Amino acid sequence: MSISRQGKATARRQEPSRLGDKVLVGAGIMLAAASAFFPWYVFLNEDKFGLRIDPFENTRDLPPAPPREVFSVSPLAMIDRTKDQSLPIDPLDQLTTATVSSLGREEQGAPLEQQPMPGTGKFRLLHVANGRALIEDGSGMYMVRIGSILPDNSKVATLEQRDGRWVIITSSGEIYRDQASATP
Repeated sequence: MSISRQGKATARRQEPSRLGDKVLVGAGIMLAAASAFFPWYVFLNEDKFGLRIDPFENTRDLPPAPPREVFSVSPLAMIDRTKDQSLPIDPLDQLTTATVSSLGREEQGAPLEQQPMPGTGKFRLLHVANGRALIEDGSGMYMVRIGSILPDNSKVATLEQRDGRWVIITSSGEIYRDQASATP
């Protein structure tokens, strides 16, 4: 009898428990189902997941108004708000004009060579749309329109289409052609 009891005991010990395997299989199936369902949940409820795309219409073009003029205020145009009235007014002109007197100046040596004017930067026209042009020079890309100052210190006079290509005509008379064919 003791042999039969030992046989039953060893038979029970040899049977592996299937509960852990069933838990792992169930967890795997649930994970697979959640992985398959989650993209659809995000797609159908995109307002909950913060996928907000700004419309390009608000950021595409420049505002229709021309840019503000840039100006500097002279120190002489500022209001004097000092309370002390006993300060004498200086008779000297406080505004620097960069004018130097040539009295007593002597010519020495040959005259200097004539140098080209700085700021004659070359640029190229990339694209024209909505009355504005995209230009590129060595320092970057710029959006310009009629009246804008160009890298060569001239202004945009007109934007025209000639022979199927867009051109910029500057205030100095230069003509810059588009690199690609025009699209109406």
